[in-house]
Amino acid sequence: MRLALDIPTQWMQLYDDSDVLIRRYRVSTARNGSGEKRGSYCTPRGRHVIRARIGGDVPVNTVFGRRRPTGEVWSPELAASQPGRDWILTRILWLSGCEPGFNRLGEVDTMRRFIYLHGSPDTAEMGVPGSIGCVRMRNRDIIELFELVPTGSAVEIRD
Repeated sequence: MRLALDIPTQWMQLYDDSDVLIRRYRVSTARNGSGEKRGSYCTPRGRHVIRARIGGDVPVNTVFGRRRPTGEVWSPELAASQPGRDWILTRILWLSGCEPGFNRLGEVDTMRRFIYLHGSPDTAEMGVPGSIGCVRMRNRDIIELFELVPTGSAVEIRD
């Protein structure tokens, strides 16, 4: 399995091992655009792998903080009480860069920047940049993807 994410179109495709397209997902990447530098709040480009899969047994809308369930479940009421919070929900696929000096190690390390594919509130708009670096997905889509891709799956992010 491999994923190909196209930042300009905000689409991510999942291909099987024979390179046949099997799924397509509308996503939301960083509002600051693409870039690899720590602190840029940009979505990193290049070759990555899924380093870790987190949250496989939690309910939809489980809120994560530092890759752990917080005990909260996202709701419109919770969101209204914490405006501006960056919601990481339901499942996390943690990315690690494969290109030293570009998206791995030093000031450009995707994994140390905590860049994920993750679930988002239903109110989060897909198809337009809006995150602070991660790749936002609909909860139903991240659940499906989580079940389809193993750790080590390739992820190519193109600009």
